[in-house]
Amino acid sequence: MADTVAESSKSFAEKQRERMERLKKLHTQRNEARTSNHQEVIAEDERKKLPTNWEARKRQAEWLMADVSARTDAETKGLDYNRVKMLHVSAAEADRIDKLKAKKRNADPGFSDYEAQTARQYNRLVKTMAPRDLAKYEEQKEKYGDAFYGGPNVILQGLHKDTPKAIDNMVKDLEGQIAKRKKFSRRRTHNDDADIDYINEKNARFNKKLERFYGEHTAEIKQNLERGTAI
Repeated sequence: MADTVAESSKSFAEKQRERMERLKKLHTQRNEARTSNHQEVIAEDERKKLPTNWEARKRQAEWLMADVSARTDAETKGLDYNRVKMLHVSAAEADRIDKLKAKKRNADPGFSDYEAQTARQYNRLVKTMAPRDLAKYEEQKEKYGDAFYGGPNVILQGLHKDTPKAIDNMVKDLEGQIAKRKKFSRRRTHNDDADIDYINEKNARFNKKLERFYGEHTAEIKQNLERGTAI
């Protein structure tokens, strides 16, 4: 009888201990989940502060560094880097690259709207920029920290200072644009002997357009009005 009671009491104690162990395990898992969720919230908040194209710019920078490293390795081994690189390009990718190159050969189809004209001007200016200095890129990345990629809460004013060479290049390009613009937008000389049939410069340009398109059809009417014989 006593042995049966002791065995029953021992069984209850073991069950209680197992329950406590499971409870402690659940508490531990809950705390780990809470910590993990908090870290994810912080990481997501940091990602929201970055610009929208940050991931693309990061991938591009990593690709450029890997490309330079592979090119240097190929030159060290005495290999043609372009041939080595094409060995890892599929036929579909090669066809896509050829189509892009063919499209770039005629990248300027002519004036369509001012937005497209501004985009072409921007791309032209980007192409004239000097090749990227990856050593300087990494140096600026360490110097500016989080402000290197910019963001909605980052003040960039005062962080970067243009070099005299960059300023000279900008002035040179602007002077070239002004000189090129003068060739296509020359100022018309004023003819003092011409009849004054306008009240301002805008009206003069409008009258010239009318004369260019309808002058031959209205010459007789104009002469009659000047003589006073028009009906």
